[in-house]
Amino acid sequence: MATGVQMAGTDMFESRLAHGLIAEIIPDLNAAEALWRRLETDPAALGTPYQRFDWVSAYLHATGQVEHARIVIVRNADGRPRLLMPLTLQREHGLRIARTVGDTHANYHMPLFATHDAAALPSSSIVTALIQVGRANGIDAYTLKHQPRMWDGAVNPLAATGEPEASDAYGLMLGPDPEATVRRVFSADARKKLRSKEKRLIEAHGAIAYRRAGTPEEAQRLLAAFYAQKSARFAVMGISDPYADPAIRAFLAAASTGAEPAVEVHALCLVESGRILATFGGAVSDRRFSGMMTAFDADPEIARYSPGDLLLQHLVRDQTDRGRQGFDLGVGEARYKASICDETISLVETVIPVTLRGRTYGAVRGSLTRTKRRIKRDPRLYAVLKRLRALRRRP
Repeated sequence: MATGVQMAGTDMFESRLAHGLIAEIIPDLNAAEALWRRLETDPAALGTPYQRFDWVSAYLHATGQVEHARIVIVRNADGRPRLLMPLTLQREHGLRIARTVGDTHANYHMPLFATHDAAALPSSSIVTALIQVGRANGIDAYTLKHQPRMWDGAVNPLAATGEPEASDAYGLMLGPDPEATVRRVFSADARKKLRSKEKRLIEAHGAIAYRRAGTPEEAQRLLAAFYAQKSARFAVMGISDPYADPAIRAFLAAASTGAEPAVEVHALCLVESGRILATFGGAVSDRRFSGMMTAFDADPEIARYSPGDLLLQHLVRDQTDRGRQGFDLGVGEARYKASICDETISLVETVIPVTLRGRTYGAVRGSLTRTKRRIKRDPRLYAVLKRLRALRRRP
């Protein structure tokens, strides 16, 4: 029978299983760093940009959750790491719930797999390992949001039993040649319209430039423009601004700096005045750019030239030129996503109960996820929900 064992002199717990997997939880971000960085930089690894150490560390420190961090590692019997998954342990309705890191600011929460073969481990074996080590650590359930069913051609075993989420994500593969990729992604008609708009924008307002933040100061300047643009947009829509939270701003400031930032910030600017017309930020790894946030100047004299679309076209060209193979625009439906993306990234929420109370929690959570999806996918129900939200916001 499997047992949880506390390692002498450490806070590390293990669960040794009959089928050969060894699961452990490291409750210290720094203690996991060396192994984590080794895994994420291995060309054979399979993971998303949101499980990079720098992305997770920046988020946890900025939001004050470092002490709640729990790093799950599943190894083979010979000790080789097969997957790593950062979580936080939170109290919820009297239960101890292990959650993925980043909330809605992370589009994907798939574990970091050591190899594609590691992602082929049986789902039941991984779940059993998580349950066993969860018992040793007093966890009632795991809530694993935004699990992609497939990633870079591999099946995500932790998505096998999940509930489909309300929205999917959208992406595309980049090619080796920047211009050929732009021609494939943007139709001839779209490229013609964008050339015309760019020409008229320059005639009306002067030369333009595309920027990628290369210093902390430039990142802050571009982020400040993004916050102002997004705040104005949310105000018109009558919804709260998640980027107004000082903790999230601190996270983005930290994540967008350094030699190899976890978040890249791009912008379209007027050369003479420096006015920022559109902004786009995304989580990055060696192989992928994953869009997290975008905004544009809503001034009609600027918006008429579609600065966001102009910036997006440059971004696709830039990412291809720099050797990235994957590009996605994150979770949620939008016109600009449908116009260029040819891949739907199906997402599920996986709840893994550990205790009897965790099973009850999982059943309730699953029901809520199904309800959200039904409302979001039914135009009539979604319209009613938006009207109700608008009424609640009225003074």
